Amino acid sequence: MQVPVYSLSGEIVRHIEISDRIFAEPFNEAVVHQAMVRQQANARQGTASAKTRGEVAGSSRKLYRQKHTGYARAGSRRSPLRRGGGVVFGPQPRSYQQAMPKKMRRLALRCLLSAKVKDGELKVIEELKFGEPKTKEMVRVLEVLGVETSALIVTGEAEVNVAKSARNLPLVKTLPAGILNVVDLLSYRALVMTESAVRKAEELWDSGLAQGGDRALLPGVVPSGNN
Repeated sequence: MQVPVYSLSGEIVRHIEISDRIFAEPFNEAVVHQAMVRQQANARQGTASAKTRGEVAGSSRKLYRQKHTGYARAGSRRSPLRRGGGVVFGPQPRSYQQAMPKKMRRLALRCLLSAKVKDGELKVIEELKFGEPKTKEMVRVLEVLGVETSALIVTGEAEVNVAKSARNLPLVKTLPAGILNVVDLLSYRALVMTESAVRKAEELWDSGLAQGGDRALLPGVVPSGNN
């Protein structure tokens, strides 16, 4: 597959060939959904906590005698029925971590990258380096590329000036290719990648796919070659 490469002025300077195994993967909705849920769950701290009736402060003495008061029977002031009492089945600190095979995580990324190419939402730019942070310059680059929606800008390595130039734009996020993830790909419409970022993605997620690769572990998928 070949895609055009744009300059900072928005002109097509050449076409480059990109890997079909990364950018032409059939979309697997189940794997993408599982990867998204896993990433969001792993981001939770799990520190919510409520005290039970055995943990709240207060005496355990019976409030008043059982009979002949005209009131309902009552025990401790720490009862969940009273203000300041404990909480019934309240949240307790726990881990929300979910495991997912590495090959399935990589497959989810390839599915989303391929979907961006299929929908015409991928823009490959020759390079993206600024001498100093300039939000106006970042806005100009996005305008000449025809990006009018939310955008995820991916560079080969961390670019401090590029990140600072985009941080004041509410619908734009930048990150290096090494930490590209499912949630960010789903959260932003346009995907702007530098040529070095494309090569970095191929280097990270293209290894070992020629012989069956990551789909070999999925249910109902028979790898090509040896059965």
